[in-house]
Amino acid sequence: MSDKSEQQRLSVFKTYKLYVGGKFPRSESGRVYEVTDSKGNWLANVPLSSRKDARDAVVAARKAFGGWSGATAYNRGQILYRIAEMLEGRREQYVREVADAEGLSKSKAAAQVDAAIDRWVWYAGWTDKIAQVVGGGNPVAGPYFNLSSPEPTGVVAVVAPQESSFLGLVSVVAPVIATGNTAIVVASERSPLPALSLGEVLATSDLPGGVVNVLSGRTAEIATPLAAHQDVNAIDLAGADDVLAKELEIAAADNLKRVLRPQPVDNWTETPGIDRMTAFLETKTVWHPTGSLGASGSSY
Repeated sequence: MSDKSEQQRLSVFKTYKLYVGGKFPRSESGRVYEVTDSKGNWLANVPLSSRKDARDAVVAARKAFGGWSGATAYNRGQILYRIAEMLEGRREQYVREVADAEGLSKSKAAAQVDAAIDRWVWYAGWTDKIAQVVGGGNPVAGPYFNLSSPEPTGVVAVVAPQESSFLGLVSVVAPVIATGNTAIVVASERSPLPALSLGEVLATSDLPGGVVNVLSGRTAEIATPLAAHQDVNAIDLAGADDVLAKELEIAAADNLKRVLRPQPVDNWTETPGIDRMTAFLETKTVWHPTGSLGASGSSY
């Protein structure tokens, strides 16, 4: 018999869970499905979210919306930057997960992770500047001040890109929360592990629970009830194929959701514009009389 010191140590496999309301529940149904790498090798069992999980995520996102949208833009920027800091500290973990998920070499996976961290910093810098770009004073023919300012749309469901499991994910989630919205993220069905691991970073950052909620499972099964949910204000179809995108767009029409249709992206590493931020902003316009008309104003 060999000495105990020579016996091989068993690996401790990671248990992946959903991230909803700042907590880590298993799927309400108790179901899981296998995730494999690009060569078909088993990586993990992850929760197979149900419609009930989707509804729970909407409740959490709505509850968090008031506090998050009411925070100062500067504070939101600090929190997004804090997320980037924490991701930097766990860089090697994400390099490994992205390499496994997308079949990339370690160097190419590292480039994707670095770009994702930089993307958080980029959007952190925009939180207190976007209002100056898309808002401001408007010229009018009359004795009035006419001022426009952006406000967040509300609860946004995000169908994450299927192929770019981390950089693409960050590129669609960060602009949603940077502008004061809360998000329910449907992770890549084939490669959900980086998204589920992101929940661990968000939970230990300064981001309030419920601002971002991450669900894994069958994309159509989760996204369909979110698109039809009356308390979801908008949906980003970035990771939906043509058939699913059409179905979700029809479901979203019941309560006139804002719908961001799938857009071709050749390279997620390219510097984004502000379109994904403005897609989920509403413009509030205030009219205020000047001169002898009085001091009262109106808005719409």
